[in-house]
Amino acid sequence: MTSTIASGASIIGVDILGPATTDASRLIAFYRDVLGMTPTKVQESGAEFELPDGATFGVYAPEDASPGQGYGALFAVGDIDAAVARFRANGAQLSDPMETPVCFIAFGQDPDGNSFGIHQRKHAN
Repeated sequence: MTSTIASGASIIGVDILGPATTDASRLIAFYRDVLGMTPTKVQESGAEFELPDGATFGVYAPEDASPGQGYGALFAVGDIDAAVARFRANGAQLSDPMETPVCFIAFGQDPDGNSFGIHQRKHAN
């Protein structure tokens, strides 16, 4: 499974944004330490991660947050198999990659139970 967009096992973009949390520091650590994303702005209430494609992914702790109720994120990767292997080695629990007509995708959950996915498009848009 290769892509004409990029290769490798790194997060290269965000397709869908999402998670809210009651513990911002725990989710910041997960996305930083397990998925390898670098926060560019950190506050007590959350963080922003600027990604290589220029998109910004945010983790926030609003007053009414409920763990596991976030709608998650779908992160773009260049090589789904390499990304699954790397993130599993870092401690992520991910499904095996699945093929759809337009992409390859694997799903997991962050420490608060918010769903996220890693996603490799088959063709550039």
